[in-house]
Amino acid sequence: MKIKALIVSLLVLAHTGLYAQRVVIVGLDGFSTEGFKATKHPNIDKLFEKGLITLTNRPVMPSVTLPNWTSHLTGQGPEEHGITANDWTLSNHPLKAIEIDQDGYSPSIFKLLKDKKPSAKTAFYYNWAELINPINKKYLNEISFEEGDQYQANYAKALKFIEQNRNDPTLVFLYSVHTDHAGHGFGWMSPQYIAAIEEVDVEIGSFIDKLKEQNLYNDTYFLLITDHGGIKKGHGGVSMNEMQIPWAITGKKIKNLGVTNSFFNSNKNTSLVLAKIFGLKDIPASWTGVAPTAIFK
Repeated sequence: MKIKALIVSLLVLAHTGLYAQRVVIVGLDGFSTEGFKATKHPNIDKLFEKGLITLTNRPVMPSVTLPNWTSHLTGQGPEEHGITANDWTLSNHPLKAIEIDQDGYSPSIFKLLKDKKPSAKTAFYYNWAELINPINKKYLNEISFEEGDQYQANYAKALKFIEQNRNDPTLVFLYSVHTDHAGHGFGWMSPQYIAAIEEVDVEIGSFIDKLKEQNLYNDTYFLLITDHGGIKKGHGGVSMNEMQIPWAITGKKIKNLGVTNSFFNSNKNTSLVLAKIFGLKDIPASWTGVAPTAIFK
C-alpha cells in the first residue's frame, strides 16, 4: 500500500509540475518595439534569455490604453468586451459586452483562475486610476494603487505578496504607466522616454534578484506586456510606431526562442496563454484569443 501511495503521489506531482506555481506579469504602458530597440535593458534581456521576446506583437484597435489592457486580461477584443475608450465605466458605456459575470463585468483571467483554483491568490498593482475599472475586484486578493506615476512601492508590495503566498497558485499583475506618460509629456523616443524604460529595467532587475534570494524564481513564469506604442506625443492610430509592441514570456514549459518573429501574437492572446500555463479548462465563450502553440515545449 505504501508503494502504491508513493506512485500516486509521484504521478500527482508530475501532473501538477506541468502547470505554473505562479505567474508575474510586468506591464509597462506605452512601451513600443521602437523603444525596445533603442534602449538598454540588460535585466529584461537576462530575464527572458531562456524564453522568448517577440517584437511584432499587435495591439487591438484602437491603440488606446484601456481597451488594450482589458484585452490582455480578458482574452477578447473591444468588439467583444465593449471597452473602446479610456473613459469606460461599468455604469456608463455605449457598447455592451457579449459575455458578463453576475456583476456585469467581462470575465477576466482573475475570475477564471479563482473559479478553477479557489486556493489561488491574485494581486493587481497599478498607478493609472482607470486601469482597474473593467476588472471585477472580488476576484483579487490584493489591490494597490500608487499615486503620481510612482511604482517602486508596488514592486515591494508584490514581492511581499509573493513571499506570503509562496505555497499557493499565484497571479500577480505589476503595472506602471510612467513610460506612457514620458511619451505623452516629452514624445515617444525622446531622451525622457528612453530614460523611463531604462530606469524601470533597473527596478525589474532588483525585483528578480529578491525573488531569487527567497527561492521564488525557478518555479515562476514571467510575462512582459504592454498596450501600444506611440508617435510624437500621442497614440491611438494605426502607424507601425503605435501598432507594433514587444511581448515576452519565460518559464519551464516555454521554448527558448530568443528574440523571434516566428509566430503571430495579439494582446488578446495573453489570457489564453495564462490559462494554459495554469492548466485551466472551460475557457469563457467570449475569449476569442488563442494560445500560440509555437511558444510551448
